[in-house]
Amino acid sequence: MTDEEQDEQFYRDTESIAFPKLNDHQLSLLEPLAERRVMKRGDVLFKAGQRDLGLAIVLRGEIDAFETRDGTEYNLATARERDFMGDVSMLQGTSILGSSRVTSEEAEILLVPAGKLRRALAEIPAVSKTIVDALIMRRRRLRRDREFAGMRILAGRDARDGHQLDDFLDKNRIPHRLVEFESEQGQALSERFHLSTRDLPVLITPAGARLRRPSLREVAREAGLLRSLAEENETEILSDLTIVGAGPAGLAAAVYAASEGLKTVVLESYAPGGQAGSSSLIENFFGFPTGIGGGELTWLAQLQAYRFGAKFSTPAEALSLQYHRDDEYRVCLETEGCSAVLRAKALLIATGADYRRLEAEGREQFEGVGVYYAATALEGQLCRNETVVVAGSGNSAGQAAMFLSEGAAKVLLLVRGNSMKMSDYLSRRVQAHDNIEILYHTEIRKMSGGKKLEQIELENTKTGERRVVRTPAVFSMIGAKPCTDWLPPEIERDAKGFIKTGMSVAGAPAWQANKHQPSPLETSLPGIFAAGDVRSGSVKRCAAAVGEGGMAVAGIQMRLAGSN
Repeated sequence: MTDEEQDEQFYRDTESIAFPKLNDHQLSLLEPLAERRVMKRGDVLFKAGQRDLGLAIVLRGEIDAFETRDGTEYNLATARERDFMGDVSMLQGTSILGSSRVTSEEAEILLVPAGKLRRALAEIPAVSKTIVDALIMRRRRLRRDREFAGMRILAGRDARDGHQLDDFLDKNRIPHRLVEFESEQGQALSERFHLSTRDLPVLITPAGARLRRPSLREVAREAGLLRSLAEENETEILSDLTIVGAGPAGLAAAVYAASEGLKTVVLESYAPGGQAGSSSLIENFFGFPTGIGGGELTWLAQLQAYRFGAKFSTPAEALSLQYHRDDEYRVCLETEGCSAVLRAKALLIATGADYRRLEAEGREQFEGVGVYYAATALEGQLCRNETVVVAGSGNSAGQAAMFLSEGAAKVLLLVRGNSMKMSDYLSRRVQAHDNIEILYHTEIRKMSGGKKLEQIELENTKTGERRVVRTPAVFSMIGAKPCTDWLPPEIERDAKGFIKTGMSVAGAPAWQANKHQPSPLETSLPGIFAAGDVRSGSVKRCAAAVGEGGMAVAGIQMRLAGSN
């Protein structure tokens, strides 16, 4: 079966999930939350780029959803009686990627405002499953659509800044296309919008706006990912719980906290998912017998948190923390790009760990154009039918090697020591694979190439022997260091920088002056918790991080109840 035939099969199989008809009972539950509106032919319901939109249910008439691309309209779907217009962006509050317009003489709709829609999805199961399943499936269909453009990045071939924007939008699950400036399509776009190489990279939005050489924050703002948590002229933002980091621990905590009614704010410095989000396939996560992609798992978790009312801001890095023990809102955070102070009754630090860099000559110039820290479909496309290199001996390295072996001619797995440290099932699978070669006692000494990586020099540290391997891609999976440099010294850490919690901090000054004992995931400052990979003694597994996120919320609720 060809790729096109597989796509057609997928669209046929998912049609009923993506475009269900609402029944009488569901309409009766939604009508009290909605307003009726009569529209005429040509009236625009939504425009590409708008945010915080509600759900439009068609009672009679016909409405088309369409994408405008280079002056031409392309139909995406047609909504008729009992259909509803909507996309995942309505859950997230991000920018919608298409427009919609009445095509019948007249149309009557029920419009459920964004705030009431989120409440309905959290509180009315009879409608939430149908609607949420449909919104998720529509986004999956869009991401698979070879014609749909979404946001477009025009960049030079092998340009690092273009690939960074591509990676950022990909990891944040925003449908987009990377268009090479040198290609026929790239030349047509540059002529149409009067763009030259000095403008690159350029972000072209669904509404037709062009952002020349945009920063990640500008791209995030255009996509609706970077949301102002403060209202106009607000100097303080108040929350019950602020979570720093949206990896598995942070996302799990966001789901549980928001579902318990806590006003929850999540700050993420790059993209949700953490290291788990970069895993091509997690095979030992509870409830998924055939495995699930890390990006898919963490995206669904984020949508779940949104559904319960959690607020996200990406990229939003916490810069500093101040602690006021006797205040109700005891934690004060200064965040990147926000003039208002974020004050929280409780704080969860779930910042995880940063990827360690390979100590190889020339490595810096190939970051993003040959050196990668994730093995997903995006990176896999770059090295089909090539020899690729994976450095590392843990689960992430094993998962990367297995995934890449499907498209690469050969995978070299470099292990510094004399054994691998991954799960037994994964180790056996890697060793049995025909096109994976394991090189023990081996490290990369040098990387070289032009605009992108072309070859590396390996050394066997046991024999001193060196060899050159031609490769376009090295995947670094050699561990990580905790993201704790921004924290004050009052939050105690172990010798490696991981945050200490529970009884190991019971002797801290703040606890000696407190009538309570720290809960298992509470730090040396009461009301501040840590979970996931950033915590000292944590099990570095996705499921363990999820468990810690939920467990942290239980401790937070106890602490808040004690404060009250």
